[in-house]
Amino acid sequence: MSGFEFESLEKTLEKYIPENELTEVKRILFGNPTKNLELHSSAEIVASERDFELQGHAFQSAPEQLRAPRRVRVGLIQNRTVLPTDAPILDQISAAHSRIAELVEVAAMCDVNIVCFQETWTMPFAFCTREKEPWSEFAESAEDGPTTRFCQELAKKYNMVIVSPILEREALHNTLWNTAVVISNSGQVLGKTRKNHIPRVGDFNESTYYMEGNTGHKVFQTQFGKIAVNICYGRHHPLNWLMYSMNGAEIIFNPSATVGALSEPMWSIEARNAAIANHCYTCAINRVGTEHFKNEFTSGDGKKAHHDFGHFYGSSYVSAPDGSRSPGLSRTRDGLLVVELDLNMNRQISDNWSFKMTGRYAEYASELAKVVSEDFKPNIVKE
Repeated sequence: MSGFEFESLEKTLEKYIPENELTEVKRILFGNPTKNLELHSSAEIVASERDFELQGHAFQSAPEQLRAPRRVRVGLIQNRTVLPTDAPILDQISAAHSRIAELVEVAAMCDVNIVCFQETWTMPFAFCTREKEPWSEFAESAEDGPTTRFCQELAKKYNMVIVSPILEREALHNTLWNTAVVISNSGQVLGKTRKNHIPRVGDFNESTYYMEGNTGHKVFQTQFGKIAVNICYGRHHPLNWLMYSMNGAEIIFNPSATVGALSEPMWSIEARNAAIANHCYTCAINRVGTEHFKNEFTSGDGKKAHHDFGHFYGSSYVSAPDGSRSPGLSRTRDGLLVVELDLNMNRQISDNWSFKMTGRYAEYASELAKVVSEDFKPNIVKE
């Protein structure tokens, strides 16, 4: 069985693990089970007609005496590029808009409050090629570019917060950034946040196009809760997650573009670990499919030049602060994952485990300040 034929870990477990053992296997692997979320039958019909997977799940938290549940529905969208990578740029962007509109309409039918798209969703993930043209032409204004205006219309139409990760062109200095635009359900641009950590591994040659972001660890207050966006490679950096949490994030989205040969064993672990460590929900989104480029490129590893990055394996999922996680979407298909969260769980788990109370941040801040100084000497005890 090739990686391309392998649909998902969950489906394989259900196929081969005896039913009387499956529940316990899933509990150990995935934590407390989510319950199936009943979605409108019309949404399921439309998803089938438009050829994308639709899943619905709900995390369950304990009832409280003094606080009503704070239920929020998030939607995670993963999709393959619609047109070939050498199609005209405007055609590619238009096709991406049309495809996302189809999925967002179904998200609205499922009463989603906040939806997040994958990293640089309007374009191929062409940063492997090291070619400036034509890929830099996909960049646009975060404040008033055509993609932001498109998302503003959707947000206002469906009363939905939209997280739209794009390749940004900053007009003031004509600089490119990897950016997520957050659009309020009112249709107004709430703000933007930029990718904090840039990979230099494998075919991820992103520093050819943009450098580390300069917006810090912004948290956006929305009608449905406080959210943050930790873009792609930032998920490998625990302090990055921590700082979003320390700024008050209740849900941290991780829009990504990552391939199986490089990162898949890490994928199901990192966002889940972050949810546990930071007493918050995390949402991991990855694109799907294999994107082929006309010109060959090399990986700097001595192997032959090639025309594709590898397989983007989807598998988008949501993690809760109690260590549980939702089933993931397919490794091979477009999909919409709808998950209902109760934000009360964040404080409940914090009260129980007290990671922030026991974190000793002042001590670590002092130690880290010493580590980054030029005269740092490691604290090593020798015989």
